[in-house]
Amino acid sequence: MRIHNAAFVTSAADDKGWPNDIHPEIAFAGRSNVGKSSLINNLLNRKGLVKTSAEPGKTRLLNFFLINEKYFFTDLPGYGFAKGDKAEIARWKPMIENYLNGREGLKALVHIVDIRREPDDLEAGMAAFAAAAGLEHILVANKSDKLSKTAALKSAREIEKALGKKPILYSAHTGAGKDVLWKAITPLLHGGVSPRTRPD
Repeated sequence: MRIHNAAFVTSAADDKGWPNDIHPEIAFAGRSNVGKSSLINNLLNRKGLVKTSAEPGKTRLLNFFLINEKYFFTDLPGYGFAKGDKAEIARWKPMIENYLNGREGLKALVHIVDIRREPDDLEAGMAAFAAAAGLEHILVANKSDKLSKTAALKSAREIEKALGKKPILYSAHTGAGKDVLWKAITPLLHGGVSPRTRPD
């Protein structure tokens, strides 16, 4: 997809701060320090649109970005960060669940994992959130440039075994996997907005 413009819209903790405009929307989630912000910037060909930080857990609100004036990308707070305030951490799970279940126009969850890490219960829980919300679950294994091709493929098989879905291998550093991820996202954006069907 050609990106004509991409702009930050707002940050929000709950539905009172969500943008009122409804467009096809894609959410991005992942463990803190998985390279989520860098991946979104790379995907959109923008260096500083989504702020990156060396401090894990920096993203603590839902951050909404308007793409080509007709799509939303939403950067969700990272999970699994143990050094933050306990009360704040306790709010992250309901914040994410409420958004995934309640955001009209939301089409898919791009779930980013670190290709060098074995998925744990937190990753499995995020996949379950997507399923419960009736969302397309797009699994992405980021930082593929950190491993050899053989090691990356081996790790991808382990991730698939753990989470039940073959991941897209991605490198926010080199851009490898960008075209594959766009091919997964683009049909969802062009499908318009309709109510989601949630599993019984």
